[in-house]
This record gives sequence, C-alpha cells and structure tokens, in this order.
Amino acid sequence: MSLSLLTLNPRRSSINSTMASPPTFSFEASLWSHGIEFVAGIDEVGRGPLAGPVAAGAVILPPRIRASGRYRWLSRVRDSKQLGPETREELSHLIWEHSLAAGVGFVPVPQLDHIGIAEASRQAMLAAVGDLSERPQHLLIDAFRLQACSLPQTPIIRGDALARSIACASIIAKVARDRFMDRQETLYPGYGFYANKGYATREHMEALQRIGPCALHRRSFSPVREMARTAAV
Repeated sequence: MSLSLLTLNPRRSSINSTMASPPTFSFEASLWSHGIEFVAGIDEVGRGPLAGPVAAGAVILPPRIRASGRYRWLSRVRDSKQLGPETREELSHLIWEHSLAAGVGFVPVPQLDHIGIAEASRQAMLAAVGDLSERPQHLLIDAFRLQACSLPQTPIIRGDALARSIACASIIAKVARDRFMDRQETLYPGYGFYANKGYATREHMEALQRIGPCALHRRSFSPVREMARTAAV
C-alpha cells in the first residue's frame, strides 16, 4: 500500500512551529492505522564535513508506541543536531535496546568522491535499510526518495524534525559516525577529528593549510580539491 505525503501529513504546520515542536508519531500513526506496522524512519548524517564518510540510520519502532512508561525517553528525542553529545549517546543506546530493528550504513570517502554526496547519501540509506534485522513495510525518509528501493516510501522535508522514527535514525547515525571519526584521531593526527568530526572548523582549516589533506578528506569538496591540486604541483 502506498500512501501520499498529504495523507500522512493531515496538519500542515509552518516551518517556525515545526522548529519549535518536538517530532511526533503523526506520520507513523497514519501508517499504523492502515495496518502497516513495520515503519522504518531513515536519515543520513555527514553531508557537510570535509572529511570522513557519510552515514545513515534506519529505525523501526514498535507499532502504536507512546512516549510513556518504559518508553518515556522518547519524549526527549529530537533531530540529532539539536542534542548534545552525551544526550545523543544515551538516546542511541535506548534506541538500539528498545526498537524492533535498527541499522546503520556508511559510504566511505573514495566511493563518495566517485559518485557524489547526494548519491552517497542514498547509498548509505540503502545500506542502513539492508542492515535492519526486520524487513520494513514502509520507509519514512528525511527529504530523499530511494529510487533503487522497491519498498513503499514517503520522503518528508525536515523529516528529522517531524517524525520521531526519523529523528531516532538521525541519532544512531550521528553517534555511529562520531565514534568512527573519534577513532581516526590516532590514525590521522593533527586535524582534530576527535573534536571537529571532519567539519570545517577554524582549527581544521588551519591544519589543512599547514599539513595538507589526508586520505580521509573528500577530494570532491572545495577547498580540499584545491589544496590537493596545490600539493600535487
């Protein structure tokens, strides 16, 4: 069964109210009410950094779940960008423990540079769906549509701020990617990956200027591309 975005979003909020409100189960509940119980929220993280892979998460929460009782922690779930590292770590543990299924997928830098960041994000999402231990019946995806996936799906603009399962996916993906970047600190010292996770902070940019890009940097991204060309001359 394929349901339209309009069906899944009966109350159309303004962007301002969306930003102020926590994500809800409105999208999931619309599907549950049609007998579609295994609904997976999908989100990617790491589109913007100059270094490191892009990652994606996929989460299937128990149908008709509510943020009460043993699931009271769900009321604290937000888009991962709105949460601090300690809160993300705590919630990630709870999501893995209490979800029906959860999965994470990565696309490494060489592949990302070859296919581009948009396609790499889609491939990471597909990998996250493939990592699920249960087959979803419907995908709720932050912004994207996965043309290569035959499962029914609904792309939702700002989905990580609107749908709780997508927000959960963003949290586990962010924590998994951050842990990966933390481990790169000893492999590629001098860039501050433990602190910046590959994003273009001032310290990171200064390190790039001083020692040039390493194997973890995205050559398809400016200014890494220009720095790599300069170093090759």
